[in-house]
Amino acid sequence: MMHKRREQLNEIYELLLAAFGPQHWWPGETTFEIILGAILTQNTSWTNVAKAIANLKGAGALEPETLHALDAEVIEKLIRPAGYFRIKTKRLQNFMQWLFDEHGGDLDALAQVQTRRLRAELLGISGIGPETADSILLYALNRPVFVVDTYTARIMVRHGLIEPDVDYEQLQYLFESNLEPDVALFNEYHALLVRVGKDFCKPKPKCTACPLNPLPRTVEGECD
Repeated sequence: MMHKRREQLNEIYELLLAAFGPQHWWPGETTFEIILGAILTQNTSWTNVAKAIANLKGAGALEPETLHALDAEVIEKLIRPAGYFRIKTKRLQNFMQWLFDEHGGDLDALAQVQTRRLRAELLGISGIGPETADSILLYALNRPVFVVDTYTARIMVRHGLIEPDVDYEQLQYLFESNLEPDVALFNEYHALLVRVGKDFCKPKPKCTACPLNPLPRTVEGECD
């Protein structure tokens, strides 16, 4: 069964990569910028996050020390385009407090922390859930942790690789137990799943034109 799952996952990856090409994720020039983007992108589009990031950059707040020193009201104004700006300001502040209290405000110091422990620390920050924590680990800190989301679950269920009631950790295990623990692979695979999820594997799927159409699926009666 595991060998079959591995083959299925590899086939999905190859089909998506052939159809879409490299996705060049995650947008961001620095580790800190990618972390901020991972926090701000909760419940909004990347277009809105990019506006907030641009505001932070214009204010010189894309450095840990600078952002840590800003008042909440200032941060709220800067990140307003990302939506839920008061909630997200608190989440940014919670992250910054952890970074400075536990690691002296030094992102480079995180390289010395074992991945499992670092993930647990991130999940201990109020407002940081599994998807955000894993996005930070994979995209910002280059740890081989597979990021899963609603798109991932929908695609895997519809192609029969998982049951509909699996939780985040079980879905993540599907990938991490069947793929090589490679940062570049995990990065590209997640980005490709998001792409096909947004464009084709919607609540009402567009199966006919989907790059995964050649594969067996469980939603024939629902497809456009």
